[in-house]
Amino acid sequence: MKKFISTLLFTFILFSLSAHEIDFSKYDYVNVLDSTFVKVTEIGSGTFNIVKIIKIQTNKGALQNRVIKFDYDPLTAFAKFTSVKILRANGKVEEINVNNVKDYVAPAHMIYWGARQILLEVGRLYPGDKLKYEIEKKGFTYALLTAQQMNMPVGKTSSMAVKQNSDDDRFAPPMRGEFYDIVPFWTNIPICKKVYILSIPENKEIQFKFYQGNCASSMVYKGDRKVYEFTKVNMAPFKRESNMVDYFDCAPKLFLSSTKNWKEKSKWFNKVNEDYGSFNSYAPAAKKVKELINGKTTEMGKIEVLTHWVADNIRYSGITMGEGEGFTLHPLSMNYEDRCGVCKDIAGSLIGMLRIAGVEAYPAMTMAGSRVEKIPADHFNHCVVVARLKTGELIPIDPTWVPFCRELWSSAEQQQNYLPGVPEGSDLCETPLSPPENHYFRIKAINHLDASGNLKGEFIVTAEGQSDRSVRGIFLSGWRNDWQNYLEGILLTVSPKAKLISVDYGKDPKNYMAAPISIKFKYVIPDYAVCGDNEVLYKPIIMNNLYNSVRSFRTLDTSLENRKYGFKDRCSRLVELEELVYIPRNYKVVSKDINIDFVSTPADFQGTMISTDNTIKLNEKLVMKKRVYNKEDWNGVRQAILDYDSFGDYIIIKKDK
Repeated sequence: MKKFISTLLFTFILFSLSAHEIDFSKYDYVNVLDSTFVKVTEIGSGTFNIVKIIKIQTNKGALQNRVIKFDYDPLTAFAKFTSVKILRANGKVEEINVNNVKDYVAPAHMIYWGARQILLEVGRLYPGDKLKYEIEKKGFTYALLTAQQMNMPVGKTSSMAVKQNSDDDRFAPPMRGEFYDIVPFWTNIPICKKVYILSIPENKEIQFKFYQGNCASSMVYKGDRKVYEFTKVNMAPFKRESNMVDYFDCAPKLFLSSTKNWKEKSKWFNKVNEDYGSFNSYAPAAKKVKELINGKTTEMGKIEVLTHWVADNIRYSGITMGEGEGFTLHPLSMNYEDRCGVCKDIAGSLIGMLRIAGVEAYPAMTMAGSRVEKIPADHFNHCVVVARLKTGELIPIDPTWVPFCRELWSSAEQQQNYLPGVPEGSDLCETPLSPPENHYFRIKAINHLDASGNLKGEFIVTAEGQSDRSVRGIFLSGWRNDWQNYLEGILLTVSPKAKLISVDYGKDPKNYMAAPISIKFKYVIPDYAVCGDNEVLYKPIIMNNLYNSVRSFRTLDTSLENRKYGFKDRCSRLVELEELVYIPRNYKVVSKDINIDFVSTPADFQGTMISTDNTIKLNEKLVMKKRVYNKEDWNGVRQAILDYDSFGDYIIIKKDK
């Protein structure tokens, strides 16, 4: 017992010391209290009472808090301010009239589903004041992340799929009777105390887990209800690292769900769409399918042609289409005629057309940007497709992310969780790693350098997979008249004096399914090398800003020796660079030959520079083996990139006396 008390005391001392490490005085404002109380009904809807107390510490902080905003979706919830007060530094309390609230359509981009904001201007605040406000929200929560958070269009919410007749029906969650919540416990400003309290009927079961940190938690019985409480105090702002994984993958968070497991959710997701008739055949679509699969004798051949037609022909634009938003996918007839929608409309179109072609297909939910946990809280923001091949294998397909791309599932989504909506139910799945060689990027250059530093030569760029998509983009989305200017711009990133003599990009680079992209440049670059007295400094052209947009790994900050969190690149990738340089007569290379052979679990690099009497030969091979890396992978990835970058140094060439 004494040892137990001593341990508690020691823990309390450590906690107190760590709490004092936060210097609250240096911030413009501090969140003194962030409290949420949720009372859940039998049908799974909840009433949320949110209380926040903000302490103003500077004039800048006063300006940042003079307006309070709160977002809500009128299809799933109702929100209002119930109390707003200013607690002045001199002890005076000012009540703000909540009837002055403005309720308006929230700003939107690409998805226009009628999300709203309530806004209340509180007026002039001063350092030392405290702003206290309370909000009541009724409805259910969903895991929709904003486009700003994800840096990409979002396509899916859990809004209702049926007509509503009363408040009870209106605020019932799609999976009636079930409740879940996802509570971030990280912050951008200091929080003195954050509390989340959940009250549920005694007969309901809830499972929860606090990830990537800890908090004080309890459960007590109060009358005919169970009350869960989660508290964390003295929360410092969460510090980002460059290219780190999503906050949900590394910062403290609480997940709760009354659903037993993902298999239950999977079966429900399947049934709600089959009952709605989302994938029923539609005669005009069937005619198009017959036309597209004509001559396709294999299962994968049919899947490929239909996936790319849907990806390329249904525009991403989310407008309110009435009944059928959220978990329920709109019918094929609507999607085929409108030729626009969000991810679930694009996915639903493909499912319907695959079924017409005799391919078994179903919808699946996924989370683009972060992982999905084992606790079955609906942490999804995207809808995709799974096809069941005749072998029984389920393969993921994402028509939303592969327009004009040679893949069926974008490898920018590898290592991503998804939940198939299949009749028998499914657990969470994860997309596998895509081998780097599926996304190769190659440059092969031959150059001639004269004693005045002028360069004349050619290089060929070839690419596949995600690299192909990056290189080919101008031919698919740009005007044909702009192609030449764009390709000249590629050379101008090497030198402002570069002149493009000719370019050969094949017969039709718009036909992306014909073959991997291949472009041949011929050019001259006056004064490319730096010339001195009997000396020339040459920077390999293959390492001088050519197609940096493809080399996303270069954004990884190698000045960091260690990382606290996992990190991400755009995609796994194989980069192979080759350059042969003919140097002026009577000159020789002073720089030493290089031979690097680095191998690690997450990344490899092999490179050589060999000089002869009149040539320099450079060969580099960088292998980036993942999209999402653990923090333990950093040493290997960092070293491979540092070795790669070392080949960008100037090569010293001197006149042979």
